[in-house]
Amino acid sequence: MESLLVSTGVVALAEIGDKTQLLAFLLAARFKKPLPIIAGILCATIVNHGLAGALGAWITASITPEVLRWVLGVSFIGMAIWTLIPDKIEEEETQVAKRFGVFGATLITFFLAEMGDKTQIATIAMAAHYAAPLMVVIGTTLGMLIADVPAVFAGDKLAAKIPMKLVHSIAAAIFAVLGVATLLGAGAKLGI
Repeated sequence: MESLLVSTGVVALAEIGDKTQLLAFLLAARFKKPLPIIAGILCATIVNHGLAGALGAWITASITPEVLRWVLGVSFIGMAIWTLIPDKIEEEETQVAKRFGVFGATLITFFLAEMGDKTQIATIAMAAHYAAPLMVVIGTTLGMLIADVPAVFAGDKLAAKIPMKLVHSIAAAIFAVLGVATLLGAGAKLGI
């Protein structure tokens, strides 16, 4: 249950102000059709984070516990630093919308925007850390929806009221604590 709760919370916080959340704002403002946008976010996240969870499980099975502990600890600390760097949305990610409709545009642009994004990397690291990839993928998907669904419905009004620096600082602190705890052997009971 810890893997579900931590992955949900960390990704929900990390996603605030992330380029995929900015993409949700942009698509909502452009199309004003929240249900196909939310469905696209859900499907893209399940596929993207499912692949990330599978990679995390493979890493857990392939790397010795001592090496894995160091890789994960440093990865979480790296995520803490990365979380403090604001994202920008790239215009070409939104051009797909003209060809594939609202659902297709959301599916494709979210999947591509999530490739190599901090929430995907966090999913890989947490799946490896907790050795429970399915629960982590469920949690990270819920975290994405917790952050992005309000963005679809509230748009720019909500974005202006969220203290982004504070949210990013909290997410960075959680990643840093996970990193230090992992380096200190907090996952020893899991074989990490």
